[in-house]
This record gives sequence, structure tokens and C-alpha cells, in this order.
Amino acid sequence: MITSSTNGAHILVCPFPGPGHIIPLMDLTHQFLTRGLTVTVLVTPNNLPLLEPLLSTHPYSLHSLVLPFPDSSSPSLNSLIANLSAMRELHAPVIQWFKSHPSPPVAIVFDFFLGWTHQLACELDLPLLMFSPSGAFAVSVLNSMWHEQPKNGDPVDENLMVSFPKVPNSPVYPWWQLSSVYRSFKEGDPDWEFYRNSALGNMKSWGFVFNSFTELERVYLDHFKEEVGHDRVWAVGPLLPTHDDVVGSTQRGGSSSVPSHEVLTWLDGRPDHSVVYVCFGSRVVLTRAQMEVLAAALERSGVTFIWSVKVGKGGHVDNDDGVTPDGFEDRVEGRGFIVKGWAPQVAILRHKSVGAFVTHCGWNSVLEGLSAGVMMLTWPTGADQFTNASLLVDQLGVGVRVGEGTQNVPNCDELTRLLAESVGGTRPERERAMELSGAALSAVKGGSSERDLEELVKRLNELKTGSSATQ
Repeated sequence: MITSSTNGAHILVCPFPGPGHIIPLMDLTHQFLTRGLTVTVLVTPNNLPLLEPLLSTHPYSLHSLVLPFPDSSSPSLNSLIANLSAMRELHAPVIQWFKSHPSPPVAIVFDFFLGWTHQLACELDLPLLMFSPSGAFAVSVLNSMWHEQPKNGDPVDENLMVSFPKVPNSPVYPWWQLSSVYRSFKEGDPDWEFYRNSALGNMKSWGFVFNSFTELERVYLDHFKEEVGHDRVWAVGPLLPTHDDVVGSTQRGGSSSVPSHEVLTWLDGRPDHSVVYVCFGSRVVLTRAQMEVLAAALERSGVTFIWSVKVGKGGHVDNDDGVTPDGFEDRVEGRGFIVKGWAPQVAILRHKSVGAFVTHCGWNSVLEGLSAGVMMLTWPTGADQFTNASLLVDQLGVGVRVGEGTQNVPNCDELTRLLAESVGGTRPERERAMELSGAALSAVKGGSSERDLEELVKRLNELKTGSSATQ
């Protein structure tokens, strides 16, 4: 039951500074706030605007702890590890803030990248809850990888098949689809050990929160509970604006690079399930060759489409990567809508005219697509996306593969065919997606996710009163 009380427990939320991580954790923060908790969010100045909608809505119960992003100019060969290592420098100022606060937090909720918060929680003697912006399937595969540490020969065979027999359904992936961090470093390397220890240390957290729902990943959530040895595992997703929240669905994660009403008005004039939406998230940039094939396939297929194209600073990307071919926009004028920059993705996917989604399979996009009941045309490029794609295609039956990787270029004729078929007639993938859409809505409206969320808030409030053990 949602309340307006602000007498609940005080929680410190620590997001990883990237849109794909901050957005779902802010969605969770919103759920905490509407249930009476007080929340302080650790945020860097560049990402403070992502908090503004919540700060204006919850001026008394939401607070920001703004700390400058530490210097990340380290010798690490991996930018992610360099950033994660730099963020450990926030330990001391957070401790100082905590000790000077008149009513400090009773627990810390952290993004699973921020393993350094374990030391922070130990020093403060606080329970720590890991928030996963990825699904339970992907996290299970990652945990198995770091525990088992599969090896490859020398020279490395990029197509070596690696199996994970301890994970339900025994998934198998070629070597090149494993975590780039895992493949880039060798045992004994300080960066590699730091990242591995952080990943394994996450499993010692007091509790775990997944942006997923039981009906979607039941077998993997049960497996995860077995792995950690307790039931403090809560699936509270999909964490999305409600269908009635028009503003939230159009502004989630930031303002669109084009007025949202223009996109939605354009969609209003199209038949149901006739439009293909194309988006590769906030970070992925396709190569020039990939862009040319995708553009050609969209043009030849005759489908009506919206394409959200990532652009770099100054409106361009180096080496012509991520740039649509010359003359393409003129040739598809009328049936193609190009959005250069951030698009109102949730609102687009929920529109009745959208029938298919070409996606990189980031977990946020997966949940947004499933909740909207559209079929997926999967094109994973890295991180957990290959695992997510196999879940969509092989296990859930809501998608078909159209591409893989950052360098592989799809066959243009095959891609053209798949695009045309995705919005032509009745598709079993769309029917299955519609079933999961209903399950997702039921989960957050009185179902498994709402029950898990209520139980989570209850346990957090018990920490405030001292009636809940932290072990």
C-alpha cells in the first residue's frame, strides 16, 4: 500500500554514474519514497539533473549527496575499471557525511558495479543491499564465470564455446561474447583482481534487489536464492513509469532531442503494430558498415520506422561511425522518423502503432519492450546483452536474432526480410510478448513484484526500529 508518510527508514542509495544504471535505480528510489522511506542519493554533479524530477516531487524525503567524480586518470587499460577504482575515493567523504548526519541511513542500496561500498558498509556497520540493473539470468551467468574462471588457449580461440552447467538451462556462449573485462585481463593483474573481488564480494551482501519479476525469471531467481543461501532476494520490476504517467513515460532518463508530442503525433497516423522502432541504447554506436546495412534494409523492406540514432559531441561521431548514409533521410521521408539523440522510448514502445523493436538488448530496453508487448529483433553488442538476447529468443520466444556484436555486419537481404516480416501479419513472438506484457502489469499491480517491494520496505523499516537482524 502506497503511503505519503515520511517517517520511514533513511536509506543511502549509491548508483553507478551511467544512464542505464541510474535510471532504474531512480525508479526504485521513487517506489521507496512513495512508501514513506527517506532516501539520500549519492550523485556526481553531471548526473544531478537525472534526480531533478524526483527532487521536485519529493522535496522533503529525497536528498542528494553531491560529490565530485574523482580523478580517473589511472594506468588501467579498461575505462570501466578506471572509473570504478576512482570512485573508491568517495569512501572518506561519505564516511564524514555519515558521521556528521543527525539521522544517518540505516542501510545502503548500491549498484552492483560499486563493490567498494562493502568496505564502507563494514566500517559503518550497516546492512548492504545490491541492486542489479540486469536480470537474474545475466547475473547468474556472471557469477558462475567469476567463480569458475573458464580458460581459453593460446592463441585465443574467439569461437571457443564456454558452458555454464551450474546455471539453470546450462547456457553456452562463444568466448567473444563473455565479459570484455574478463577476457581482457589475466589472473594476478591488479585491475582484474579488483574487479573480480568486487563481483564476488557482491554475493556477501545482506540483501539483493532485481529489476525483474518472478513470472519472467522464476528459475533464475530461485537459483540465486540457493547461491546466496537465504531468501532476502526481491524481484520488484519492471521498474517503469505507470501507463497513466504520460510525463514519466516521455521524459524518463531525460528530455527527448525532439518534442515528444511530435513523435507521438506522427505515430498516431500509423496502423496498429505497423511501425518498427530501432534503438541501440545510450552508449552503443554502430560502425559505418553496420549503419549502411541497417539503413539499406530499412529502406528496402518498405517498413514504417522510427530510428533513434546516437550522436556525438557537436552532432557527429568520429570516423563516420553511427552516421546515417548520405541521402537516406530524404529517401525515406514520410515513412521514416529519425531521432538524433535521446528518444522518449517508453512512450514510443507503448504506442499501439509500434509492432517490433530492433534492440541492443540492454536490460532496461528488454523490460520496456516486454512491458509494451512488442516483439524483439535482437542485436546485442556487449556486456549482459548476449545473455539477455538468448533469454528473449531461446527461452521466452519473444524475439528473433538480426545481428550480433560490434563488428559483425548482418546480411542485408536477410535483415530486410526479417524487418518486413516483423510487422507483417500475426507473429507468434508478438503474441508471446503480449502475454508477458500482461504478466508484467499484473506483477507490479498487486502481484509478485508489489508483494516483494512491500516486503523489502517492511524489512528496511525494521532496520530502523532494530527489530530485524542484519545477518
